[in-house]
Amino acid sequence: MKHLVVLTGAGMSAESGLKTFRDENGLWEGHDVMKVASPQGFASNPNLVLEFYNQRRRQLKTVQPNAAHKTLAKLENNFKVSIITQNVDDLHERAGSSNVTHLHGELFKARNIADETSVVHWEDDIILGTTDKNGIQLRPHIVWFGEDVPLFEKAISICQTADILLIIGTSLQVYPAASLMHYTAQNISKFYIDPKPSIASKENLTVIGKTATEGIKDFINEIR
Repeated sequence: MKHLVVLTGAGMSAESGLKTFRDENGLWEGHDVMKVASPQGFASNPNLVLEFYNQRRRQLKTVQPNAAHKTLAKLENNFKVSIITQNVDDLHERAGSSNVTHLHGELFKARNIADETSVVHWEDDIILGTTDKNGIQLRPHIVWFGEDVPLFEKAISICQTADILLIIGTSLQVYPAASLMHYTAQNISKFYIDPKPSIASKENLTVIGKTATEGIKDFINEIR
């Protein structure tokens, strides 16, 4: 069974109603990204940061996986599928995908501010004073700018064993995630789905300039 590795970004979940956060001005929901997604921002204004993610968590409860999520899950019938996502939502899992690596953390998880391994499932709001069982303040289990990406080495290992690479809904501008495609074997088939692709088709790389739900149909036709 061939190994299909899928790299997904915010465009994967956009059609489910989740905003891609960063607009053309580099703002996330009207906020400077460094004020809501960095250790410095959290130290400076923890209430702002916690409420930013509370809003994201609440919104995630109101949406459902889209057709592209569901198609990837169904591909497990014919391929070994490994999904590496920059997304912090759980829509891949809810659609039925069984092997998902979250590079940038997960909205429905939290950890205390003293230990990055103290991860717990968490779907409620977090405010100042929300602590773990040891009385230590909780924070979102999100990899902020300037923090290490702890699952990056695992993601590299997955990419190195890919027979087919599919990239969906990412600008390929956020590193180190954007570098993962370069860890696959050069001769494998690679596909990139995005309505505003940042790169062009070339040898072994097919670019599909469509949304996730439409582009994945073209991808299925290509690999049949």
